Amino acid sequence: MNLIKKVNKHTVFVLIPLSILSAFIEWKKLPISILLGGLIGLLNLKGLAKGVEGLVVTYQQAPKGRLIFGSVTRLFILACVLGILFYFELINPIGIFIGFTVFFIIFVKESLKAAKEL
Repeated sequence: MNLIKKVNKHTVFVLIPLSILSAFIEWKKLPISILLGGLIGLLNLKGLAKGVEGLVVTYQQAPKGRLIFGSVTRLFILACVLGILFYFELINPIGIFIGFTVFFIIFVKESLKAAKEL
């Protein structure tokens, strides 16, 4: 199974119960913030994988401007969306942090497993 698919599956498997449990703490913003933090991590991983794949395919040539522009644009859009959501207080910053941390821990765990298999 592909590493990204494993990370996606395990992250969703952990984030959904975690967000349900967090609904008992703060039912308005925290659950959706945790899910959004995990989703941001998953989408960022897919974008990063696409960028690395683009570099590997064109390894003999210099990195194309389109690839660099796409990466910077992706991060800029992410920052704008999070900034707007924080400004209008639609999300909880701690929930975003929790969701992204859960994603990151699962990503590191699955990456270490994949590295051991090699």
